[in-house]
Amino acid sequence: MLEKIKEYFPELTDVQVDRLVELEMLVRDWNEKINVISRKDTDNIFVHHILHSMAIAKVKQFKPEEFVLDVGTGGGFPGIPLAIIFPETKFTLVDSIEKKIKVVKGISESLGLTNVEAMKIRAELLPPKYDCIVSRAVTAFPDFVKMTRNVLNPKSTEHSIIYLKGGDFDDELKGMKNYSITNISDFFDEEFFETKKIIYLNL
Repeated sequence: MLEKIKEYFPELTDVQVDRLVELEMLVRDWNEKINVISRKDTDNIFVHHILHSMAIAKVKQFKPEEFVLDVGTGGGFPGIPLAIIFPETKFTLVDSIEKKIKVVKGISESLGLTNVEAMKIRAELLPPKYDCIVSRAVTAFPDFVKMTRNVLNPKSTEHSIIYLKGGDFDDELKGMKNYSITNISDFFDEEFFETKKIIYLNL
């Protein structure tokens, strides 16, 4: 794991790398108390959750003081790995399930992340202050855009929604504009990423 982080993200500091390594252990420990990821997936936390989340950093460099919203964060993905990579960006992680937010708060505190806020709330009820929205597929992409776009800051110079999704979803995107699709396998060589993609929508 350590070698893979340094291979794929050589620009990260030792502190950032250490936090990403610690994150895997924290997720495993918390998951034994509160089930936020599949039990059968606990041997694949790094690739299936941490590295998958980090793929967003290959297509988007978040700026200091930008506000990023992670919708349906679950156990903190993709928000916590991104918060580690971009310590000066402000991340809000939301989920409708209380126990998941408890895990996110516990992990963030253990890692000493001061740029993470976690809330139990439906995303569409949030104020329109965010510059970017990130998520791992929680619904069909057009439905997700309709649900969340109103929380983007109208005064922001760049609005974007970045969505991690797998499989074939061409039909979902018919009629949509201003988006790009990137294969995560362009960045990472693990077999898991062969069908995984990043949808990047500019609004």
